[in-house]
Amino acid sequence: VFCLTIIKQWMFCLCVFLQLAALERQIFDFLGFQWAPILGNFLQIIVVILGLFGTIQFRPRYIVVYTVWTALWVTWNVFIICFYLEVGGLSKETDLMTFNISMHRSWWREHGPGCIRRVVRPSAPGVLEDYSYVSVTGCIIDFQYLEVIHSAIQILLSLIGFVYACYVISIFMEEEDSFDFIGGLDTYSYRQPPQEHVELKPVKPVGKVL
Repeated sequence: VFCLTIIKQWMFCLCVFLQLAALERQIFDFLGFQWAPILGNFLQIIVVILGLFGTIQFRPRYIVVYTVWTALWVTWNVFIICFYLEVGGLSKETDLMTFNISMHRSWWREHGPGCIRRVVRPSAPGVLEDYSYVSVTGCIIDFQYLEVIHSAIQILLSLIGFVYACYVISIFMEEEDSFDFIGGLDTYSYRQPPQEHVELKPVKPVGKVL
């Protein structure tokens, strides 16, 4: 019982860190209208809650779902890193993260640490008056590296959660096996299988005693 209490406490703390990281990322992805990461973050939040519920309520199947999702989540974050570092022919200038619905980019592109954002209106003749473009200068860290750092943090926390979830599943399985073993002994000792046929035996009459 003490071991299970410690496991639940550590799992709770880990899920809190995972939720805070996912919520922080979700906020900035919403600001940048990054629909693909928004969907992934939403699923991450739901599955982490499911894994925490499975730990508290002793539901190994829920933790198995969390473990499978964690492997997919790590794969997704590896893809994001490759996307922003333009590995394998990928380009961060495409609209892949917005499902090609809009031309929005990462929020960190214009609001990173040290970035100075200026709206410049071209003075060329024949250009519409409401046309403008944004100039960003002075960024300490480029936006793609900030996105890579966020994904790397997610991968690190997810790998810790994956290993810990596998350990929790093994502990729960051991507890269930020991419980079934004890229950099996009790069932065998105190419960008899029902008899389908009842054997009738003749009863000898008892003579009168004088």
